[in-house]
Amino acid sequence: MEVITTIADLRRRLRDERQVACVPTMGNIHAGHLRLVAEAHDHAPCVVTTVFVNPLQFNQPADFTSYPRTFEDDCAKLEAAGVHVVFHPTEGQIYPEAQVFIVEPPPIANKLEGRFRPGHFRGMTTVVLKLLNIVQPQVAVFGKKDFQQLHIVRHMVQQLALPVQIVAVETLRAPDGLALSSRNRFLSAEQRLEATRLYRALSDLKAAIEAGDRNFAAMEFAADASLARYGWQVDYVALRRPLTLTAPEPGDREFVGLGAARLGETRLIDNMEIFAAQPVGNP
Repeated sequence: MEVITTIADLRRRLRDERQVACVPTMGNIHAGHLRLVAEAHDHAPCVVTTVFVNPLQFNQPADFTSYPRTFEDDCAKLEAAGVHVVFHPTEGQIYPEAQVFIVEPPPIANKLEGRFRPGHFRGMTTVVLKLLNIVQPQVAVFGKKDFQQLHIVRHMVQQLALPVQIVAVETLRAPDGLALSSRNRFLSAEQRLEATRLYRALSDLKAAIEAGDRNFAAMEFAADASLARYGWQVDYVALRRPLTLTAPEPGDREFVGLGAARLGETRLIDNMEIFAAQPVGNP
């Protein structure tokens, strides 16, 4: 495995590769990232993982500073997973001067996660576009855990006609259902046991819809209240159409339940895709 830190060296390394799959990350590699790497191996003989903590997508400087940086451990895991190249640029490589050209994502970027993390998706799409331009992969692999991020990246690639296939990978969960996340390391032992409640709240939404319930607002309110009752600070629990992230409409059979809430100082997000046997009526 090669660790490359400059754009020029990366381009030289990849110049003769016919097919490249890229897994963009901010490091602190865990089993969820390694599942993305495994998927990348199925799509190309050369797998590149980028490790870059992007300052543009943090609206709180303290969050950027405290984001876990575990590069040596990351490299050991990525090498064991068969990654061929790790691209680990400095901030100066990605932003040699103030970034004045910024991707402006669509209005959905200001809802759900965007409502609570202003500017996050502008920073995320800007760095993803730069990384795709730098690596120039034929395939880029993203996890479904960040469902809104995946949606926005797909839309950007489509609208800008980028020559890359976006591959989505299912969320990897612990045996008790908790979605694997870099933030889980900040949970205390007691909080770790409680953390599965977000997954269970989304599972309840799924069960209710599959059973024929169509009172979406009431279901969202109940999930929110259930979390709050156990000390969570809830940002949102919402049912949306998976292809647009807009509110469900009559006749829909596919949904995604999305949730974000803070447990102590740790903010967790999760989602669950839902397929109804019968079309919905009026919500």
